[in-house]
Amino acid sequence: MPSFDLRFSRRAALAAAALAVFGLAAPAFAQKAPSGKIPVEELMGPNALPDIVEGKADAPITIVEYASMTCSHCAAFHKDVYPALKKNFIDTGKVKFILREFPLDPLATAAFMLARNAGDKRDAVVDLLFAQQKNWAFVDKPLDGLAGVLKQTGLGQEKFEATLKDQQLFENVSKVRDRAAEKFGINSTPTFFINGDKYSGEIPEADLEKILAEKAKS
Repeated sequence: MPSFDLRFSRRAALAAAALAVFGLAAPAFAQKAPSGKIPVEELMGPNALPDIVEGKADAPITIVEYASMTCSHCAAFHKDVYPALKKNFIDTGKVKFILREFPLDPLATAAFMLARNAGDKRDAVVDLLFAQQKNWAFVDKPLDGLAGVLKQTGLGQEKFEATLKDQQLFENVSKVRDRAAEKFGINSTPTFFINGDKYSGEIPEADLEKILAEKAKS
């Protein structure tokens, strides 16, 4: 049985938030220079869950983001930066973008499992959950809040509970996170790989545009 239940308390949610802030959290903003590099071919190797790719498969720049659904910096990036990234780079064929699961706590794991339940609409559900993070991640009854938000997508309570009991899905989300930690040295969110260069922390829009401009020249 996955290691969370439907009575996930506010105390547990706040403990998860504290872990995200003080234990495994990234700095508020990424350093302007990359902190390491992983060959893109290795980064794109087989994973326990298939990638959901936004953009053209043959785009010259690949961005892989490792995120946690309860990470406030991840939510801020998707609210403040991702829309411009999608409009100016992903939709124009310059960038392909992949978000991968790196849950920092059981609630984030649950949210990712429920997002995967949406199939190729996983990223749309992720965006919804980031946009409404305050309504489910840090409330008295987080899983009740999560169920309430996901009702907007048509997900009923029976399917909600069945998804959270899916042991194989739970293990696969965990394997994506464990592979990232073991092979790529990830210990915080968000962490980005841009054509293999590693950036830990939220990247402001202006800084991201500069990085992508440099990548386009190389």
